[in-house]
Amino acid sequence: MAYVDGFIVPVPKDKIDAYRDMSRACGAVWRELGALSFRECIADDVKPGQWTSFPQAVKLEENEVVVFSWIEFNSRAERDAINHKVMNDPRLAEFMQAGSMPFDGKRMIYGGFENLVEL
Repeated sequence: MAYVDGFIVPVPKDKIDAYRDMSRACGAVWRELGALSFRECIADDVKPGQWTSFPQAVKLEENEVVVFSWIEFNSRAERDAINHKVMNDPRLAEFMQAGSMPFDGKRMIYGGFENLVEL
């Protein structure tokens, strides 16, 4: 069973194209370095909840949309090694600089997950 890194980020609606460009560049590097899959999904049917929700989790602002993403790896050990290479890849250096990301990284939620069920 695979290991998954999951992400939820608030993206300003006027920066969706820039986010898509960044995502394509980053995803290509992750895949080249060994990730099994790389997905970025933009909210289509995501409403605020009474107590919790995707919009509430990222403190979504009026002109933003939630993006839900995941990267799949063979194992946590491979994920750790691949992520280390990705974070040090010079092709992505411009995206790692403060202020250059097309979203507020302080409101990003992310983590690594082991598969519980795979059908």
